[in-house]
Amino acid sequence: MLSMFICGTAVTSQYLADRFNVNTPMLQSFINYCLLLLVYTTTLVFRTGSDSLCQILKQRWWKYLIVGLADVEANYTIVKAYQYTNLTSVQLLDCFGIPALMALSWFLLRARYKLIHFVAVAICLLGVATMVGADILAGREEGEGSDVVIGDVLVLLAASLYAISNVGEEYIVKNLSRVEFLGMVGLFGTIISGLQLAIVEHKEIMKIQWNWKIALLFTAFALCMFGLYNFMPVVIKITSATSVNLAILTSDLYSLFIGLYLFYYKFSGLYIVSFLIIMVGFTLYCAAPPATAEPTAVPQPGHTGLDNAALKLEETDGESPEVAVQSSREEAEVLSTN
Repeated sequence: MLSMFICGTAVTSQYLADRFNVNTPMLQSFINYCLLLLVYTTTLVFRTGSDSLCQILKQRWWKYLIVGLADVEANYTIVKAYQYTNLTSVQLLDCFGIPALMALSWFLLRARYKLIHFVAVAICLLGVATMVGADILAGREEGEGSDVVIGDVLVLLAASLYAISNVGEEYIVKNLSRVEFLGMVGLFGTIISGLQLAIVEHKEIMKIQWNWKIALLFTAFALCMFGLYNFMPVVIKITSATSVNLAILTSDLYSLFIGLYLFYYKFSGLYIVSFLIIMVGFTLYCAAPPATAEPTAVPQPGHTGLDNAALKLEETDGESPEVAVQSSREEAEVLSTN
């Protein structure tokens, strides 16, 4: 379902760009953050106690600022990358987010992976490589771009930002609440994307020749993105951010299948093969969920000597004439059992 939502955002964005020459990724994201603000941030406003909006902002506003900034810039950077590099580079380098996510999960979430998990990730990446090969054979490389180096750097940056956002999301939904995460991302996402929208996209927005088709495509994009943001925390809470990112590797294939009819893409049997390979890797990863390392227990100070001595006296009653114990003043005392 998450892959289908991502597919919906990709198809509507490409349709806007190809048919109506509308390239406003920040405006599209801004609409989604506004919806999150209206639904979830408003819910936090009416809460009281430690779950209220004021208390959340007092205690951890800077953490949500980091997560919100990473989320907004990841969405914007990946779209900008297409202007500089080609589709093949984006698909390959975007996979950097998975090992980055695993590394962050290891250190921040204390996830502990086994050999089977690394094998599963390798199988999924093999499926992506197969998909890229099918794109090349089908002629979907779409040129070399205006500056491949800049585009590749943007893709790696976007992948890293997505990893930061997803790790933060997993921690929040598993330790706090889904409503709090969506409410705070909606708040900070609206502010950040609104400011960036006014700075970098105001000219593009003025060029839009609005009609009912463009409005419908914007609405479809907003609903798909809103659905993605609503359901992803649910899936992450049940599984993990890494498994979700492995699963949504199939979103490019769903976009391709729809593009066969909308954009007249050429079909290749390797697309089916790549889909099956990714699903095998994803199933293998979910078959053995990663363990979580427990924090090292620190011995608690306390005067347990007398309690232990009492237990020892009960166990050896009638057998030992005396037992040495340690008092609270660290002095040895001898207790006679006679």
